[in-house]
Amino acid sequence: MDVAEHATAQDDDEPAARAYTQGLQRRPGRSAQRCEACGDSIPEDRRHYEPGTEHCFDCTGALKHMNRRGFR
Repeated sequence: MDVAEHATAQDDDEPAARAYTQGLQRRPGRSAQRCEACGDSIPEDRRHYEPGTEHCFDCTGALKHMNRRGFR
C-alpha cells in the first residue's frame, strides 16, 4: 500500500471514529431506561445527572476504555 492509498483509507475512517466518539458524549434529551449495551436498567439518579445517557455507568467506562485503546 502506498502513501496515497493509506491516506485515503485513513480519511475514510475518520468520520466513523468521530461519530463513535460523539456517541460516548452527553446528548440532550431524554435518557434511556435501559442500557443500550447490556440491557440493565439505568438508575434514576444517573438519568437525571446525565440527560440523554444511553449506557449504564459500567458500560460507559468500558466503552471509554475501549475507545482509548483504539477498539470500536
